[in-house]
Amino acid sequence: MKRPSNKELFGKLRDARTAVKNGKIFLIDQDVIAEDAIELGYDIGDELIEILAELLDETTMIHYAGSRPPQRAYKQEIKGLELFPFVIESRRFKCRIYFKFALFEESIWLVSLHQDRPMEESS
Repeated sequence: MKRPSNKELFGKLRDARTAVKNGKIFLIDQDVIAEDAIELGYDIGDELIEILAELLDETTMIHYAGSRPPQRAYKQEIKGLELFPFVIESRRFKCRIYFKFALFEESIWLVSLHQDRPMEESS
């Protein structure tokens, strides 16, 4: 069986929602996430929890955009943890949003949150 299964993805999304609800959010490359927040037009300090909660509420297993099996993180803070990327059509931002996270000890580690940047086709 290829993983993550839909059941596993459902559980990861549930755990991510719980972590956000409990305020257990950590940022990897905070400067990059802040720059992306500016591009999307929200304040990372005031609105991040609300944004993440909305995105996760809109996300289902069909939005999974990762590999099977999931890639592992290489950043020191979350090294070796599995990464779960999703792409959704955001109602708030009115565009496709890409976000990626890892989970560890009831916390969500946000790796990316930006407008989806599809691969450019080669000419």
